[in-house]
This record gives sequence, C-alpha cells and structure tokens, in this order.
Amino acid sequence: MKITDIRFGMLRVPLKTPFKTALRTVDKVEDIVVMVHTDDGRVGYGEAPATAVITGDTHGSIVDAIRHYIAPRLIGQDIADLNRVTKLIQDTMEKNTSAKAAVEIAVYDLWGQLYGAPLYKLLGGGDPVISTDITISVDYIDKMVADSVAAVERGFESLKIKVGKDIGVDIERVRAIYAAVEDRALLRLDANQGWTAKEAVYALHALEDAGVRLELVEQPVKARDLEGMRYVTERVHTPIMADESVFGPAEVMDLIRMRAADIINIKLMKTGGISNAIRIADIAGLYGIDCMIGCMLETSISVAAAVHVAVAKSDVITKVDLDGPSLCSYDPVEGGVHFNESEISISDAPGLGIRAIHGLEPI
Repeated sequence: MKITDIRFGMLRVPLKTPFKTALRTVDKVEDIVVMVHTDDGRVGYGEAPATAVITGDTHGSIVDAIRHYIAPRLIGQDIADLNRVTKLIQDTMEKNTSAKAAVEIAVYDLWGQLYGAPLYKLLGGGDPVISTDITISVDYIDKMVADSVAAVERGFESLKIKVGKDIGVDIERVRAIYAAVEDRALLRLDANQGWTAKEAVYALHALEDAGVRLELVEQPVKARDLEGMRYVTERVHTPIMADESVFGPAEVMDLIRMRAADIINIKLMKTGGISNAIRIADIAGLYGIDCMIGCMLETSISVAAAVHVAVAKSDVITKVDLDGPSLCSYDPVEGGVHFNESEISISDAPGLGIRAIHGLEPI
C-alpha cells in the first residue's frame, strides 16, 4: 500500500454554545481535513484545527506545510514501513505540529486498514470504551453553575472548569460550582496560562482552605515558565498538570527532571501526531507519572485517533479530556468512534473506521 496523493478539505461545524477560555472565544469548529490516498484505492483521514495562540498553526500554514514540504517526501512511501514514514513526517520541518499530526493520523488510519484491525489493537489493545470529561466555559458565575449542573445531569462525572481571567472571581466561580455539584462530579480546573505563580498558589490555598477538593489544575502559569510551574507544584496539595508547557518527549523529560508538575497532558496537535504521543506516555510510565489525553477544538476525526491512543495506553493515560465532538452541534463523521455524552466507544472497523465525512469543502 503506497501513498499516491494527499488532498485537503475544510470542515465547519457549529458549536452548541460558544467555547470561552482565558485566551479566546470560538463559536464553531473550522478544521483542515487531510486525506491520504493510496495505490489500492484506500483513504486515510486526518484533521488539524488552527490554534495560533497555542501551537502557532493557522489554516494556511497547515495546508502549505503539508502541500509543499511533507507531501513531496511521502508520495511513493509504503504504509507498511510505518516507522520510516512517521520519521519522514517529523523530520521534514521544525514545529508545525498540527500539520504533522493531521498527516500522521491519516497514515496510522491506513496502517490499521492495511492489517484489517482497529488502530488501538495494533497499538497494544485495551478496553474499547472510555469516559471523558466535559468543558465548562468561563462565563458569569450563575451561567457556569447552571452549565455544570446540566452536565452532571447528562451523566458527566468529571467537569473541566475554565478559569484564569480574574483571580478573585475565579475563586468564587469554583466555590459556587463545587457547592452545586459536590460528590456528584470531579472538578478539574484549566487556567489556560491565566495566572502568575503567586496568584495560582494564592487561589489554590484559598480553595483548599475552603474545603474545595480538586482533581487537578491545568497549566496555571505561562507555558515557558517552568520555574513558576515548579513553584506552584511545590506549594499546593492539589495536583498540577502541564499542558502548553509540554509539546514533545524532550520537554517531558525536562519537566520530570525539574519536578515541575504532577501530571502531563498529551495532545496530538502538540506532539505532532501519534508516534510522539506514544513516546511521551512511555516516558511518563517509566517515572510513574500519570497522563491525561486532551484535544483542541476538533471533530471526531482526529479525536478518534486520540481515543485509540488512550485505550492502548490506559495504564498511563488515566484521565480523558476528549469532549470536542460533544461540544459540536452534530457529528459530521460516518463510522469511526462513537461519542455518546461522556461515553466513547470504538468499533471493530479497521484503522479509525471512518466511512465518510459530510459537509467537507474541497480546498
């Protein structure tokens, strides 16, 4: 099975409600879909969103990176030679992790199709049913409380609360949500780099002293501030998770050496795809550090790939934040992974199992 062509499409899906963080507000998913074609007529699917404020990738940079740099090196390559193909993708250029991820996801999809097995089985197997949390966007306190209660009533047992805009209001937000859903759901805070190290320690001490129990706090300080991350980790009881501070395996090793965080958040758009996500999970496992697997604003194309990785590496990836498809007003993908509120399940279809993508606009 050799690669003969790589094509692109734009996928636009409205969100049920606007997605608000300390960094941005978004009301629809607009992602680049990558289709890798082979000489036997099969197609592998990948996807990447534009997240300029996080990865630096835009729609234009994703398409150009693939069209002018990655694709020329992959045409004619054999999918069976997976290690060679993924190395070609990773070595093509610096950064551009979302572009690399989209192509890698499509290649792994084809690898599964080649051997007639769902991807997670080829990656090591596992229980093909997992549960995700759901994101509660930053908003007025009453709105966030109402959204949290509604999510619990829909069956979500973990809530990811967006904070990081105003330290005093953030504390009140979390206390109000905790009082409303106490004992019915775990709370995870995501500050999206919105606090300083001292603000984070102040906020977490205030919450801990008030009896608020949090499962974790994600990326409280700026991505490059590993010293600040360590400062927070050393001074609070609540586990601290690194997200934007960690893109690839080398950064994971730096963070572990510094003891700067307790948990690592793996996202395929940061790691450049599946191969480095697996490396990160293996490194974390060696040091006894748990991982979460997360996503950007993505549909069930690329999130499906993350689900397969989560299942195959469930001994290390103990927390799942793959609610992107649940935030969309509809699922444009036919086949693949099935998302039903908090429950995510994988079929026995080969690769990612995607049969069709509706509403795809050719580029």
